[in-house]
Amino acid sequence: MRFQISPSFGLLLSGVAMASMGCLPDPAYPDEPEIRFVSIESQSNGSRELVIEFSDGDGDLGLSQADTMPPFCSSCAYHQNLHCDYQEWRDGDWFEITLDPNAGQIPFYYRVPIAEPSGQNPALNGTIAVTMSTWYLNSPYDSVRFRITLFDRSLNASNEAFTPALLKP
Repeated sequence: MRFQISPSFGLLLSGVAMASMGCLPDPAYPDEPEIRFVSIESQSNGSRELVIEFSDGDGDLGLSQADTMPPFCSSCAYHQNLHCDYQEWRDGDWFEITLDPNAGQIPFYYRVPIAEPSGQNPALNGTIAVTMSTWYLNSPYDSVRFRITLFDRSLNASNEAFTPALLKP
């Protein structure tokens, strides 16, 4: 059996295809941020560049320098909105190390600036790249990874993404 497209059906099909390409709907994302790990690459100076992709349906992602009142004040939990929680491979399992800034320890947390939506649709998607000047702790364990969470201005937490295991130098 042979299937054949008639010329009039072919014109109709190509017309529908062209019309649908010209009227693409705005992307629809949930109001909570979603992230996906892309890469964590070594740099020539020994640092690492962490890259994630994100989407946010209501466009309230990122913090400005003026965001200094609670819950974004410098001593508040959400002053940094990208949390990279440090984990070490210990005795066959991942163990999370909680770092306490009050004890002089610096967590792997970063402040992502505001991302402005283009057009009338507030939905955002894009890429975040962070340079991690230090990326491991001195310890007897040789493998680390990061559990990554992004928070929007409504304090919605994203899904969690993980880096692959990284060998310390």
